Amino acid sequence: MNGPGDRLDSLKLGITKRYGNKTVLDNLELDIRKGEFVTFLGPSGCGKSTALSIVAGLIAATEGEIRLNGARVDHLPPEKRAFGMVFQNYALFPHMTVFDNVSFGLTLKPLSKEEIKKRTDAMLKLVQLTGYEERYPGQLSGGQQQRVAIARALVLHPRLMLFDEPLSNLDAKLRVEMRAEIKQIHAALGLTSIYVTHDQAEALSLSDRIVLLRNGVLMQSGTPQEIHDRPKNVFVADFMGFRNFFKVRIASVSNGIAEGVGDGIRIRARAGADVRVDTDMVMAIRPDDIRAGGEVVSGAEDVSGRVEVVEYLGREQEAAIRINDNTRVWLRTAEAIRTADTIGLQFPIDKVVLLPAE
Repeated sequence: MNGPGDRLDSLKLGITKRYGNKTVLDNLELDIRKGEFVTFLGPSGCGKSTALSIVAGLIAATEGEIRLNGARVDHLPPEKRAFGMVFQNYALFPHMTVFDNVSFGLTLKPLSKEEIKKRTDAMLKLVQLTGYEERYPGQLSGGQQQRVAIARALVLHPRLMLFDEPLSNLDAKLRVEMRAEIKQIHAALGLTSIYVTHDQAEALSLSDRIVLLRNGVLMQSGTPQEIHDRPKNVFVADFMGFRNFFKVRIASVSNGIAEGVGDGIRIRARAGADVRVDTDMVMAIRPDDIRAGGEVVSGAEDVSGRVEVVEYLGREQEAAIRINDNTRVWLRTAEAIRTADTIGLQFPIDKVVLLPAE
């Protein structure tokens, strides 16, 4: 185990990365606390893997620094940082057994064979691979290989765990199972972790905090609930599933409720003190937050439209509803609806998010 002086109490990032004239990471500033699970989330090319690689020491920042417990570590090579890393492609040694893969890092340290075996066996038990010691990576499933990669990183007792899209090569069912295991291991060992993914569900289920990036710029940082329910701009809302966006002009603001008019509809949302009349803004709502049919709900806006497209999703359907010539609305509902149906839609005020116009 690392000594007390090697533990992570805080990690502070302030980094920029450029390749020629292209800025792939633009002054990313972040404080990570002991025991926190932080996820870098965003589309391909947003800079999240670059940020992780800089933290790991695999590439150097163009500008800025990384401070661990107040001391700079960005000048240190990867092996001196005592961070563990799990890669997307597992990066296992194909000619070595599971036991030898997991214990490899320990064999480079001044440890007895008994201590190496004890620590390796403990990690294999943690990742539920006891009995697989003599197998080779080629004899394992993708999920088992990922467990070996996690055990290999954890056996060194890293002060920070780094995960670079570790579940992206697994099928959907196995991804759900493995993310539950990663969360359980993180909590059981009291780890501090940085996780990179483009999958919103992974980020929401795993994280204490989500850092959402776009073109190398931090767009929003917050708890999963904050990112999911209170996006700060259209990009974040769009990435987190707000499929309906209405360009409106604020017609009135009263008692904390703003009414917007535009795109052929009138819609209301809760508004902060800074929202002003005659301002152009965007109102957004998720497909599953819209109510279809039924009686008018108090405090909800009402429109009607014709069903153009229906996508069957199992227990639910997602449908495109044409409201007028310029606007259609995406609805997700368990109600039975068919193409060409005319249905009423309600936009509950508490589910509509008010965003700055872009």
